[in-house]
Amino acid sequence: MLSTLPSVAGPPPEAAVLLVLLPLAPSGAGQVATCAALHTLQQQLGAAIRVLCVDEAAHPDVVRSFDGQGLPAWVLMRHGVELWRQPGMPSSAATVALIMSKLALLPVASN
Repeated sequence: MLSTLPSVAGPPPEAAVLLVLLPLAPSGAGQVATCAALHTLQQQLGAAIRVLCVDEAAHPDVVRSFDGQGLPAWVLMRHGVELWRQPGMPSSAATVALIMSKLALLPVASN
């Protein structure tokens, strides 16, 4: 599954992307809970960052391109450049603050 979680407004052109790399996992309650948590994260981040969920089963080449060992993991990117990476699942308000602080420390590329 490579999906964009819906947001109220589209992201601005300089929006960063948070890729959430998920390991092979059977569908079921765990997958539903993961999707719900990522939807909540997208709501908390707003338009500043677009959350994309990348399922290893559906997109193994994408996960491999990010050296997807030690999944799950999340990767913060802007304009196709990896800015920061963290193992595990993003899951709390502290995570939102951490992601936003990482993004604030990075220069915005001009178009």
